[in-house]
This record gives sequence, structure tokens and C-alpha cells, in this order.
Amino acid sequence: MKIVILVRSLHYGGAERQLVALAGGLRKRGHSVIVATFYPDGPLQTDLEHAGVSVHIFEKKGRWDVFGFLIRVFRYLRNEAPEILHGYLVVPNLLTVILKPLLPKIKVVWGVRASDMDLNQYDWLARLTFNLSRLLSRFTDLIIVNSVCGRIYHEKQGYPIEKMTVIPNGIDTERFVPSGENRKRLRDEWKVGEDEKLIGLVGRLDPMKDHPTFLKAAAILMGERADVYFVCVGDGSKDYCEMLHQMSVDLGLAERLVWAGARADMQAVYNALDIATSASITEGFPNVVGEAMSCGVPCVVTDVGDSAVIVGRMGFVVPPRDSRSLAEAWKQCLLDELRAPRMQMRERIICQYSLQSLIDNTEEALNRLKINGSN
Repeated sequence: MKIVILVRSLHYGGAERQLVALAGGLRKRGHSVIVATFYPDGPLQTDLEHAGVSVHIFEKKGRWDVFGFLIRVFRYLRNEAPEILHGYLVVPNLLTVILKPLLPKIKVVWGVRASDMDLNQYDWLARLTFNLSRLLSRFTDLIIVNSVCGRIYHEKQGYPIEKMTVIPNGIDTERFVPSGENRKRLRDEWKVGEDEKLIGLVGRLDPMKDHPTFLKAAAILMGERADVYFVCVGDGSKDYCEMLHQMSVDLGLAERLVWAGARADMQAVYNALDIATSASITEGFPNVVGEAMSCGVPCVVTDVGDSAVIVGRMGFVVPPRDSRSLAEAWKQCLLDELRAPRMQMRERIICQYSLQSLIDNTEEALNRLKINGSN
């Protein structure tokens, strides 16, 4: 098959890392895969190129570069003539159906990766694009949703159930492995001793990830234990980052909290942690939970998306937006570290959420779409 995957950017993010893994896996299976991105300079472009995946950049000049951008995308797709055009996330998804009448031979696939979106946290344009997606979803040929909760949510929003299929994210268990060497290196960099406890939140600085609840819980636990430190790994918009940084200072966390920014060495990040946290108020399939467990790191997660399903009985699940419950779960996790042996956590991910399964299931779904379309 010839597949073009359309994505906004190739900056660090859970969805973008899944795209890289999927594109590389399909390329190894012998498919022609091109990742087409709106904007240049994404650090994940190098990973794709190393995997033999071609990258095309449309050089979008900003939010309001619309008509020229659409013409460039149309001309490119007309010349490439892929069999499958796979959108990844809301805006690329919308673009695929806008162009579909002009490219009738191309099968359009959406990649949907969210659930229970609180649109009040976003601007008018984000709300508009989501509502457009609800209306235009019926014009797709296939919608791949990465979580059961996401399928249920989007069905309630009016997405066509007959076009949706659930394919959970895949975790690269050969990359995300326990490593004492990486643990020590990064803890040394962050000045955290081996006898101290490090609790981390990995994710973009975005309202959906609910860093404020994480910070409030950190202040609660810090008031009870002198041996706990915290790290936030990821970046976001300047204004939101500044607000969070000021909040951490106001809560008295400055001496025990590392703002690590976005990092490429995620395997080392997880190994440095004693507890990985997902404080999100909405999720689909949180990659960070599976990646941390693959490294043998216990997780405390909010009961959103498929988070509780992923951790099973091997982690701690708390209500969203509840800093007291989050702090209590951390305390219990630190007291009960051997509740689930680390290798059992890793085995759970290998058995249920492997990268191989993601590639197998996606390839099967795309092949089925191609065969049905040719009949």
C-alpha cells in the first residue's frame, strides 16, 4: 500500500511518537509510507528518516495561511496518489475530508486519540474544529480510535459507530526497559539522591494534563515527607508555562521540583522515577502509563480514558481533579512498593499493548479497507 499520514507537526508528544512507531513499522512491512507535516523543524523527523520513512513538509506559515496551504496539500496528494490518506488528530483529520471530493480514489482514515474533551479549556477555534469533526466524520472511510472510552465518547458525539474501530496504542518494549544506569545518570542531573523518592508527570503542559492538581498534591505530600522530589517533563505555551511555574513557587515547591522541559531520552526519564503519574482530566490511551510500566515503574493515574484498564491491579487509580486523593495514593504507593513486582508490570505491557499489535492491527484494518474499496 501507498500511505500518506498527515499530521500537524513532528514535535515531541505522545500521539506524534505513536505516529513515528506506526509509520516505521508499516515501512518495515514493505508499505510505502510518507509522513506529511504542516510545519517544519520537528525533532521527530530525524527518527522517521532513520526508519526509512519519507517526510514531506508543507511549510505552513501560521494559523491564517489557509488557501495557499490547501492548494499545496491538494497538489501534493494529487501527484503522489496514495491509496490511503491517514489523518492524525483533529485538524489533519478535517483536512482529509475537505480534500476528499477532489481526490475520490483515496481512502480517508482518521486517527482519533481523545475522549471526554472539556472544550471550555480551549479557544473558539478548537471548539469550532471539534464541532466540524462531529459533522464531517460520516464522510470518512475508517476511524481508528486508540481507546475503548474514546469510541464510546465519540459515538455519543455523533461519530458513525459502523466506521469506528479500536486499536490501542503500542508500546515499544524493546526501547522502554528497566535501566539502573539511566536511572542514576538522570537523577544525578536532577540532583536527586538514590535514597530520595522522585515522582513525575510526563506530558505536555496543557490544561487537559491538569498540572495544577499535580502541584497541589505535591505540596500536600511535601508537607508530610522530607524525602520526596517532583519533576514535570514536557513543554507548552509560554503563558501557561509561566502560570504553572508561578503556581509552583506560590506552593513552596521551588526547591523540590524540576521543570525538565521536553526531552528525547524518555527511557531514562521513566527509569529515574519512583512513581509515574497521570493527573489528566481527560485521556484516550495515555502512552506515558504504558511506557513507564514497561520500564517497571509503578503508576498512579486518574480514572479517565483507558488509564485504569492499562494499570489494572498493578497501579493506583484516583478521581480526577482531586489533589488530596492523589497525594494519598502516592503515599500508599511509596509504602507498598512491592505490591506488584516491577517485572510483572513490564510483562503486562508486553502481553497486552505491544508495538507489534499496533502495527498488525493497523495493517489489517487498512488492508481490509483497500480490499473492500476495490470491490
